[in-house]
Amino acid sequence: MADKMRREVARKQCFKTVKPLRFHARKILTPFPLIMLAGCSFAPEHSIVDMPVPRAFPLQDHQSAEAVKTTAARIEWQQFFTDPQLHKLIAEALVYNRDVQIAAGRVAEARGLYQIQGSALYPQVNGVVRGTRARAPADLSVTGGAVTGSEYSSALSAGWEIDFWGRLQNLRAAALSQYLATVEARRAVATSLIAQVANSYLIAGEYEERIALATRSVETREESLRILRRRYEVGSGSKLEMTQAQTLLAQARTANAALQLERDVNLNALALLVGHPVDMTTKDIRLTNPLGEANVPVGLSSDLLVWRPDIIAAEYRLRAANANIGAARAAFFPNISLTGSVGTASAELDGLFKGGSLSWSFAPSISLPLFNGGRNKANLDLSRARKVVAIADYERTIQQAFRDVSDAMVQRRQFAAQIVTMQDMLDALTERARLADMLFTNGRSTYLEVLDAQRDLFDTEQRLVQLRRAHYASGVALYTALGGGFAGQFPLANETVTNMEVAQ
Repeated sequence: MADKMRREVARKQCFKTVKPLRFHARKILTPFPLIMLAGCSFAPEHSIVDMPVPRAFPLQDHQSAEAVKTTAARIEWQQFFTDPQLHKLIAEALVYNRDVQIAAGRVAEARGLYQIQGSALYPQVNGVVRGTRARAPADLSVTGGAVTGSEYSSALSAGWEIDFWGRLQNLRAAALSQYLATVEARRAVATSLIAQVANSYLIAGEYEERIALATRSVETREESLRILRRRYEVGSGSKLEMTQAQTLLAQARTANAALQLERDVNLNALALLVGHPVDMTTKDIRLTNPLGEANVPVGLSSDLLVWRPDIIAAEYRLRAANANIGAARAAFFPNISLTGSVGTASAELDGLFKGGSLSWSFAPSISLPLFNGGRNKANLDLSRARKVVAIADYERTIQQAFRDVSDAMVQRRQFAAQIVTMQDMLDALTERARLADMLFTNGRSTYLEVLDAQRDLFDTEQRLVQLRRAHYASGVALYTALGGGFAGQFPLANETVTNMEVAQ
């Protein structure tokens, strides 16, 4: 069912592009009706193996009925992410990122290989103009004397292998499947890139919020140190209390400096992902949910077959393996070729196009493999072994996709629960720090209690920000794991990739 759904989506996307291709192909094939004889194929019938994963994802019983019927992968990234600055970064990354450019180059390479392989199905026509002048010695001449002669010819030569057994068709189908797998691989690269940019942007927001907390803590502890130093100077406080305050301040400054270092390193990583320097001041960055308040419906596990690009690519590689088996089987059968030429020939250059200079040749041939050292059998065994690998790769890819979605769902749920708990802890620690400071001011406790309370409060504030960022990131991970990002056509640099599956 999932394969049928994906085929229907692909056909709707490329109908407008493929229809004129069919028209031109029909015009080309009209002079060659014999090509219709080539229809036999020894390729195994393609069938999708049963999904080696449960039908539903874990925790799905907590979702609404509507969430099961749809999936977030149907939403393009432009509508899914709500932060305008993140929009800008993702759009720039999809254009300038070098990994995407490499993937685009591989798509173009695979398209070229497919076109090269498809050309073998058609007659190869060449124009040949040849001139020869030679001298034969007397002992080799029938006249008994040395002879110097010339020969000139012009002709159209053609050669055509009639694909009775589907060898060329299967090789072409394999090249097409490899091309489509490369297209999906590029979509996987772009989907992963979107997630990386979003996560790096979230980390940047996390660092800005944590640095703000650290800066505020430094300012508070500087004021505390000033008061304790003054108390020590007038004799109402101890030097131990002053050194404890100095230690607390030094810890806050160290943490602040470390966070600024990590923030700058992360911005460099973000610039690498985007593909050029990021024109973004740190004050513009905020840790907010890039998905807004949108839910992330996961649908059923079978939806992964339709939307997850690495699974689709693995299926195309399986199709290519089947086609290669068909080509290997066809190699055991006779190879039928037609070659011929028509043109003019003359012993004199000025007589090349005169009457009576017509020349032609026609040389059909049948080649039957009798002995080649077991090469054909080994090639068939190799193709079958590669199919076994392709099936295992396909199943493993499905299992990995199921795990990715399941992990993201678990993380999203657990992080949300931890945030509630951590917020309660933060409220309690805030009150504790207030009470400890009040008791110390009134002389009813030592500064050590204030030190411990402020240290625990600072650590909890930092951890709460990290948990919020992790919760937002789990939404991005879930969206990516479902195969989201490109529900419609996938944009190349200057064109639109059209799925050529209907050409099969």
